[in-house]
Amino acid sequence: MILHFWIIIHTPTLKVQLPFNLNLILTMKNLLIAVCILFSTTIFAQQEWGDVQKNTVTLKEIGPIWPGCEKGNAAERDNCFNNKLATHIAKNFKYPADSYKKNEEGRVIVEFIINEQGMVEVKNVSGGSIALQEEAKRNIMAMPKMAKPGMMGGKPRTIKFTVPFTFKTGK
Repeated sequence: MILHFWIIIHTPTLKVQLPFNLNLILTMKNLLIAVCILFSTTIFAQQEWGDVQKNTVTLKEIGPIWPGCEKGNAAERDNCFNNKLATHIAKNFKYPADSYKKNEEGRVIVEFIINEQGMVEVKNVSGGSIALQEEAKRNIMAMPKMAKPGMMGGKPRTIKFTVPFTFKTGK
């Protein structure tokens, strides 16, 4: 049995009567619900390591995990890593005594990687005096082995970092 309804549209200058099939309306409603469910599940089904859309694969770089930061999602682990790194640098910071006496100041940039095994390797140190560079390098090399190395596409990857050190005597 097919039910028909007449929808009457009133405008100030026009009166239109349109016949509608109730079964067609219900079918369209079900189709709309199915499309909404399909799109919502594809949005939430994306994995932490990447995404595939229209034959394009996008891989996310997942940073290394500092010991003690294993729990939580990727954003929480990254935030924990950054906090632990800042704490480590502040806790292990030592102004070289001779440089302090000579009032040597400067900004030292340390470029390092955390390799596939989770170990730190310093690649480049620039800026400041030799003594300040050595101190900044020592501080970074004192970092612990990571609980997990960085990942991309589910495989261990070397991840590059750059950390600035600002040495000021305050004199």
